[in-house]
Amino acid sequence: MKPKVNKNANKNVRMKAARALKEMSQEDLAKAVGVTRQTIGMIEAGDYNPTLNLCISICKVLGQTLDGLFWEE
Repeated sequence: MKPKVNKNANKNVRMKAARALKEMSQEDLAKAVGVTRQTIGMIEAGDYNPTLNLCISICKVLGQTLDGLFWEE
């Protein structure tokens, strides 16, 4: 019997939700932090591990903490 895999385990749904609360598109957030829309999409999909500096920039723009957006429990 195969173990169940949580397909959302690596997705950053908290970042996506925080972005939606600010009514920002991926493009809006990308411009605000100096990256491409594709980079934001990859972070939200769990396909890219951002640098600490990028995480901090995203948190500042979204008004969130590092723990709130990026810390996995």
